[in-house]
Amino acid sequence: MLKGRNAIVTGSTSGIGAGIATALAKEGVNVVLNGFGDAAEIEALRAGLAAAHGVQVRFDGADMTDPAAIERMVRDTEAAFGSVDVLVNNAGIQHVAPVDAFPLAQWDRIIAINLNSNFHTIRAALPGMKARGFGRIVNIASAHGLVASPFKSAYVAAKHGVVGLTKAVALEVARQSITCNAVCPGYVLTPLVEKQIDDQAKVHGIDRDAVVERVILEKQPSKRFVGIDEVAALTLFLCGDAAAGITGAAYSIDGGWCAQ
Repeated sequence: MLKGRNAIVTGSTSGIGAGIATALAKEGVNVVLNGFGDAAEIEALRAGLAAAHGVQVRFDGADMTDPAAIERMVRDTEAAFGSVDVLVNNAGIQHVAPVDAFPLAQWDRIIAINLNSNFHTIRAALPGMKARGFGRIVNIASAHGLVASPFKSAYVAAKHGVVGLTKAVALEVARQSITCNAVCPGYVLTPLVEKQIDDQAKVHGIDRDAVVERVILEKQPSKRFVGIDEVAALTLFLCGDAAAGITGAAYSIDGGWCAQ
């Protein structure tokens, strides 16, 4: 049972992260939201989840490029809720460019947010999980954690790193009732993907509809975007008792992309 557990979901002010936070709150989990965006919209999300599901919901704007801020967020959550039982690493950004023209600052930022932040959150949360003998860590990777695409070198490198980190952590804590798994979505229509569509349109010199048809969904045999609710449901399952024997796994939810 997840009711009464406490969770941090990074990158949860919109898109997949907000969907996961909502799914956890529905199960009675207290949630810390994290991310950026319009302050009023974030407060509306926070207050709405708390009121609708009768759980505690906090917002922490910790910068996922700052290890000290990440450490503080975990410690503040432990102080406020008493524990961090569930950690979902979802924060991510994207930039599309050829390798030899990839901006150095964008490379560093993508690696910091998409990969390094996972290490820092896990490092900070694990001692408490070990002490209590329970933990669920779910890293939202990507189909790009398993396969590659051109013009996304930093994202592909980071997400492959997330899958590797997931396996290493899982092996270290396998006998301590702590699981660590990765979820690898294909294309989900989120604000991040909306931006990718615009970026790819510029790179390829075609319009948005053509990008969706020829570039984005061309890789997904299902020919549809994966639903946010579908990713949230898989993540919720991995956090529950029924998934106690699953660890170190990378679950594809990609419309058949990685089956090719």
